[in-house]
Formats: sequence, structure tokens, C-alpha cells
Amino acid sequence: MTDGTAARRQAKVLIFDADDTLWENNVVFERVIDDFLSWLDHPTLDRAALRAVLDDIERANAVAHGYGSKVFLRSLGECLERLRARPATEAERLEIDRLAVALVEHRVELMPGVAEALDDLASRHELLLLTKGDREEQQRKLDACGVLHHFGAAHIVPEKNAETYRWLVREHGFDPSTAWMIGNSPKSDILPARAAGLNAVFIPNENTWVLEDDELDPTDDGVLRLAAFRDLLRHF
Repeated sequence: MTDGTAARRQAKVLIFDADDTLWENNVVFERVIDDFLSWLDHPTLDRAALRAVLDDIERANAVAHGYGSKVFLRSLGECLERLRARPATEAERLEIDRLAVALVEHRVELMPGVAEALDDLASRHELLLLTKGDREEQQRKLDACGVLHHFGAAHIVPEKNAETYRWLVREHGFDPSTAWMIGNSPKSDILPARAAGLNAVFIPNENTWVLEDDELDPTDDGVLRLAAFRDLLRHF
């Protein structure tokens, strides 16, 4: 990490994650999962065991089908079928759809301090947005967020790995050593950005999806750890 706040305040490329960095997202999925597990009411498995089954299914579906509410609903249906050892009935599928209504109706609401911080940062730095997931679903969120005008470009990609960040560097022609990826996910935001030669800012979110967790190297000076989004203004 460059030495001193003054050095970091020089114009840089700041790349922002969207879900669970600019606005809450996974907390809505977690509420649906809680309702789903209560509804299952399995006779022998406790909630932790049920969640482990669902996590395994979600992990496989993320690789095969990507991310977003459609894939999530698919995972809920497959979880039910695996646990009950039979195809889901029409009534059960309707109940899963009912449980997941919150995903469709969820409004995009920025986290505290995001709007003000982006307004300030955009006056000094080049801002880019990088989010992964279903294109239509993510675009709806971007259109509704109210801060898209701060970003020079917004990219929706199927996966955020090291090659995605290398592509972003080529696409915009910036020096990765002077760019910072800002996000809440070790797996998608921090580790692959570092692998591609970018710096990173880790802003933890207690509601981050369990499949986005990973170990960060505490000795990595290229990772800045902050408690809240507004803390970016003390460094950039």
C-alpha cells in the first residue's frame, strides 16, 4: 500500500462492487432462506445441516448457472427435492415462489454515507463499477440506485476472477498498481483483484454470502481494511 493519505489522494481509478458494498443485497436472500428452512421443518436434520445442504447446491449452481434470484430459486427447489427424495409438487413450487417474493419486491437502498462519499470521490478520481450476476437483474438495480452518474462505466460480468480484472485493466487502459478495487467479498473483490495486480479495499459486511468468504493475508500491504464506506474519504 502506498505510504500516507496524501499519496492516496492523488487521482486514481477506484472500482466499486455493487451488492453489499453500495447497497444491502444478501440480507434479503438470508431472510428468505430462514423462512425456507422453517417451512421445510425436516424431521431429522437441524437448521445447520439443512443450510449445509443448501450451500452445497448453491455452490454447484453458481458454477453451472451463475448468480441472481432465478438461480437462487432453482437452488431452493433442488434442495427441497433432495431432502424429500422426490420431485417438488406444484403446491410446493408455489410456496417457494411465495417465500421469494421479497427478492422481486426488494427496493435498492444505498447504505449510509454512500451517496455523499461517491459525490466527493468522483470529484477527484475516476470511478468504475463492477458487479456480477444476472444481467437483467443487476441492470435493474443499477438503474434504480440513483448514483450511476458518478461512474465512468459500469460493467456486469458473469464472474469476478483474476482474468476479469485483467480484462478491466485492458478495457480502460489504467495502471493496475494505482487502481483500487473496493468491495465486501474476499472471494470476488479482494483476492482476484490482488492476483491481477490491483490494490484493494476490504469493507466487511456481516450479511455477506457465505460462499463469498475466503481467507485474506493479514500481511498483505496492498489491502486496506475499513469499517465503513464513508471511511474511504479519509484515504482517497
